[in-house]
Amino acid sequence: MTVPDTLWREIASAEFVSLATFRRNGAEVATPVWIARDGDELVVTTERNTGKVKRLRRDDRVALRPCTRMGKVEPDAITVQARARVAGPSTDDRRADAALRRKYGWQFRAILGFEAFVRRLQRRPDDRVILRISRAD
Repeated sequence: MTVPDTLWREIASAEFVSLATFRRNGAEVATPVWIARDGDELVVTTERNTGKVKRLRRDDRVALRPCTRMGKVEPDAITVQARARVAGPSTDDRRADAALRRKYGWQFRAILGFEAFVRRLQRRPDDRVILRISRAD
Protein backbone atom coordinates (compact mmCIF):
# COMPACT_ATOMS: atom_id res chain seq x y z
CA MET A 1 0.00 0.00 0.00
CA THR A 2 1.31 3.45 -0.92
CA VAL A 3 2.06 5.80 1.97
CA PRO A 4 -0.60 8.56 2.31
CA ASP A 5 0.59 12.14 1.66
CA THR A 6 -0.14 13.21 5.25
CA LEU A 7 2.20 10.58 6.72
CA TRP A 8 4.87 11.24 4.08
CA ARG A 9 4.76 14.98 4.89
CA GLU A 10 4.89 14.27 8.63
CA ILE A 11 8.05 12.21 8.22
CA ALA A 12 9.58 14.79 5.86
CA SER A 13 8.94 17.63 8.31
CA ALA A 14 10.33 15.85 11.40
CA GLU A 15 13.59 17.35 12.67
CA PHE A 16 15.06 13.88 13.19
CA VAL A 17 13.92 10.54 11.82
CA SER A 18 14.79 7.06 12.98
CA LEU A 19 15.87 5.24 9.81
CA ALA A 20 15.62 1.49 10.34
CA THR A 21 17.36 -0.89 7.96
CA PHE A 22 17.22 -4.66 8.16
CA ARG A 23 19.82 -7.32 8.92
CA ARG A 24 19.85 -10.65 7.09
CA ASN A 25 17.87 -12.20 9.95
CA GLY A 26 15.17 -9.50 9.64
CA ALA A 27 16.16 -7.58 12.78
CA GLU A 28 15.83 -3.79 12.54
CA VAL A 29 18.83 -1.53 13.08
CA ALA A 30 17.72 2.07 13.65
CA THR A 31 19.79 5.24 13.34
CA PRO A 32 18.66 8.85 13.87
CA VAL A 33 19.19 10.91 10.69
CA TRP A 34 18.44 14.27 9.16
CA ILE A 35 15.95 13.95 6.33
CA ALA A 36 14.58 16.35 3.73
CA ARG A 37 12.07 16.20 0.94
CA ASP A 38 13.20 16.44 -2.68
CA GLY A 39 10.15 16.23 -4.90
CA ASP A 40 8.40 12.93 -4.24
CA GLU A 41 11.44 11.42 -2.53
CA LEU A 42 13.08 11.91 0.85
CA VAL A 43 16.85 12.32 1.05
CA VAL A 44 19.43 11.48 3.71
CA THR A 45 23.20 11.89 3.66
CA THR A 46 25.52 9.42 5.36
CA GLU A 47 29.04 8.06 5.05
CA ARG A 48 29.54 5.35 2.45
CA ASN A 49 31.05 2.79 4.85
CA THR A 50 28.21 2.77 7.41
CA GLY A 51 26.27 -0.34 8.32
CA LYS A 52 23.04 1.14 6.97
CA VAL A 53 24.58 1.55 3.50
CA LYS A 54 25.83 -2.04 3.54
CA ARG A 55 22.40 -3.30 4.63
CA LEU A 56 20.59 -1.20 2.00
CA ARG A 57 22.72 -2.64 -0.79
CA ARG A 58 21.26 -6.04 0.17
CA ASP A 59 17.72 -5.09 1.23
CA ASP A 60 16.11 -1.78 0.21
CA ARG A 61 13.33 -1.85 2.84
CA VAL A 62 13.36 0.89 5.49
CA ALA A 63 11.09 1.95 8.33
CA LEU A 64 10.91 5.65 9.18
CA ARG A 65 9.74 7.08 12.51
CA PRO A 66 10.02 10.60 13.97
CA CYS A 67 12.54 10.60 16.82
CA THR A 68 14.70 12.79 19.04
CA ARG A 69 18.27 13.83 18.26
CA MET A 70 19.43 10.79 20.24
CA GLY A 71 17.12 8.39 18.38
CA LYS A 72 14.37 7.99 20.99
CA VAL A 73 11.08 7.10 19.33
CA GLU A 74 7.84 7.81 21.19
CA PRO A 75 5.62 4.72 21.70
CA ASP A 76 2.78 6.27 19.65
CA ALA A 77 5.02 7.50 16.80
CA ILE A 78 3.92 6.82 13.24
CA THR A 79 5.88 4.30 11.18
CA VAL A 80 6.27 4.67 7.44
CA GLN A 81 7.47 1.70 5.40
CA ALA A 82 9.50 2.77 2.36
CA ARG A 83 12.28 1.78 -0.04
CA ALA A 84 15.74 3.35 -0.12
CA ARG A 85 18.61 3.30 -2.55
CA VAL A 86 22.16 4.57 -2.47
CA ALA A 87 22.00 7.28 -5.13
CA GLY A 88 25.69 8.11 -5.26
CA PRO A 89 28.20 10.59 -3.86
CA SER A 90 26.69 13.56 -2.06
CA THR A 91 28.89 15.87 -4.15
CA ASP A 92 27.05 14.69 -7.29
CA ASP A 93 23.52 15.33 -6.00
CA ARG A 94 23.06 19.10 -5.76
CA ARG A 95 19.28 18.88 -5.31
CA ALA A 96 19.57 16.59 -2.28
CA ASP A 97 22.33 18.75 -0.81
CA ALA A 98 20.22 21.90 -1.35
CA ALA A 99 17.16 20.29 0.27
CA LEU A 100 19.15 19.32 3.38
CA ARG A 101 20.85 22.73 3.57
CA ARG A 102 17.50 24.50 3.22
CA LYS A 103 15.93 22.46 6.03
CA TYR A 104 18.84 22.37 8.52
CA GLY A 105 20.65 25.62 7.65
CA TRP A 106 23.66 26.49 9.77
CA GLN A 107 23.57 23.15 11.63
CA PHE A 108 24.04 21.22 8.38
CA ARG A 109 26.83 23.52 7.20
CA ALA A 110 28.59 23.39 10.58
CA ILE A 111 28.53 19.59 10.89
CA LEU A 112 29.61 18.96 7.30
CA GLY A 113 32.23 21.72 7.53
CA PHE A 114 33.70 20.13 10.65
CA GLU A 115 33.71 16.70 8.96
CA ALA A 116 35.50 18.19 5.93
CA PHE A 117 38.11 19.77 8.22
CA VAL A 118 38.77 16.44 9.99
CA ARG A 119 38.96 14.59 6.64
CA ARG A 120 41.58 17.06 5.39
CA LEU A 121 43.64 16.56 8.55
CA GLN A 122 43.41 12.78 8.12
CA ARG A 123 43.92 13.02 4.33
CA ARG A 124 40.72 11.06 3.68
CA PRO A 125 38.45 11.63 0.69
CA ASP A 126 34.85 12.80 1.03
CA ASP A 127 32.90 9.56 1.19
CA ARG A 128 29.38 10.82 1.89
CA VAL A 129 26.54 9.39 -0.17
CA ILE A 130 22.92 10.34 -0.66
CA LEU A 131 20.17 7.88 0.18
CA ARG A 132 16.98 8.45 -1.79
CA ILE A 133 13.84 7.12 -0.13
CA SER A 134 10.62 6.49 -2.00
CA ARG A 135 7.20 5.31 -0.93
CA ALA A 136 6.77 1.56 -0.74
CA ASP A 137 4.23 0.14 -3.20
